[in-house]
Amino acid sequence: MQDLKHLTRKKRFSLADAFAPRKNSSQNTYKRLIEPKPEKKRLRLILPALAVLIAAYPVFSLISGKPAASSVRKEQKPEVKQDRPLDVFSSFQLAADAYPSAHFEGGRLSAQLPGGGTVVYAINEEVQRRVTEVMTQFQVPFGVFVAIEPKTGRVLAMASHSAIEPEWAGHAYYSIYPMASLFKIVTATAALEQKKVTPETVIPFRGGLYSESSRYWSNLPKRGAQQMDLTTAMGKSVNPVFGRLACDIAGRESVLRCAERYGFNHPLLPGTPVLPSKAEHPTTDDQLRLMGAGLGREVKISPLHAAVLMASIANGGTMYAPSLVDEVKSATGEVAYVHRPKPLRTVVTPEVAAQLTKMLSSTVNSGTSRRAFHDRRGRPKFTDIHIAAKTGSINGTDPEGHYNWFAAYAPVEDPQIALAALVINRDKWKIKASYLGEQALEAFFR
Repeated sequence: MQDLKHLTRKKRFSLADAFAPRKNSSQNTYKRLIEPKPEKKRLRLILPALAVLIAAYPVFSLISGKPAASSVRKEQKPEVKQDRPLDVFSSFQLAADAYPSAHFEGGRLSAQLPGGGTVVYAINEEVQRRVTEVMTQFQVPFGVFVAIEPKTGRVLAMASHSAIEPEWAGHAYYSIYPMASLFKIVTATAALEQKKVTPETVIPFRGGLYSESSRYWSNLPKRGAQQMDLTTAMGKSVNPVFGRLACDIAGRESVLRCAERYGFNHPLLPGTPVLPSKAEHPTTDDQLRLMGAGLGREVKISPLHAAVLMASIANGGTMYAPSLVDEVKSATGEVAYVHRPKPLRTVVTPEVAAQLTKMLSSTVNSGTSRRAFHDRRGRPKFTDIHIAAKTGSINGTDPEGHYNWFAAYAPVEDPQIALAALVINRDKWKIKASYLGEQALEAFFR
């Protein structure tokens, strides 16, 4: 009895008993002392077994083919990011990353994604092969070409080549270069939308057609000033006419607002490798004249943006986001994303777009790219297809050379393709951008 009292007394001061419900019966106290022993034995057997199972779980998961819940899972690259649905911007980035490894199969350009799945491009095989072959055949120092479907924004071709710096070609579509006389389109837009001029308006000017000395363009002589209508001046890319148009007719604020609307100084595709095109604000009238004529060296655009700009005019003034992707498939073959046209903004009204088309149509008929679009006898190479186009040329330093642009869309009645070609030559050259554009249009329509 003394022993039992002794045990009960000890139990009364134990730590376990402090948290247990107290009972009056000494027999209950005795049961609490003797019953936990079997449970401890079972725990001594169960805990080591559980430790063995936890340690062996990754091995069993590999054998069964099911992924283990470990840090390895976090490091694996996703097949297609499903946490946030793909859109026109993220899909462009996805396709741009995979583009260097893309190849044609069954007439479709596609590339495998790192974590599984496939991106299928909207690239037109005939146009892509033709422009690539032309640039390679003539060993252009630097050449880049982009084509877009105006009504959808789908990229139909994107090719580049450099006989001097092969690594340059990988980012040529997204980098920015002096825009040259392509900016005359922006200048004309600023004047047309104010209804101060029409394509038939005659502008008097002073100096040579391709003069780069803008200081005296607005100082007209009392007699004998040259003059030219805007449509002819666009086709022949007459510098003094568009210098005067920017400074004396449209005005600085109108030109700058128009440039912003066309997408300058803003990211075209946020989160992608496409660099924003830029147009620095002119501080003097002389700088404004040079800018309006396409001689502002700090006005720069990417070939992709140049093609988008032409597509916007072709589409009646609506700018669509460019898309490399036709569709994205998961590793199981399910369609994760399908391209849908995404309008970005209205650049110009349909009325102004139609006026610009009329002015741009003179470039291949009687303007700066007439030779590329006519044979040696003067016969047009495209008798039933009307083309709106603009050329541009300027010297540059990054890379060094003579920059030659050709941007166009066709047919003007129902545009199916808009394009931009840039060829950078050294002192000796074999082809210009107009020839590259003509070859692309021939491959597309024939």
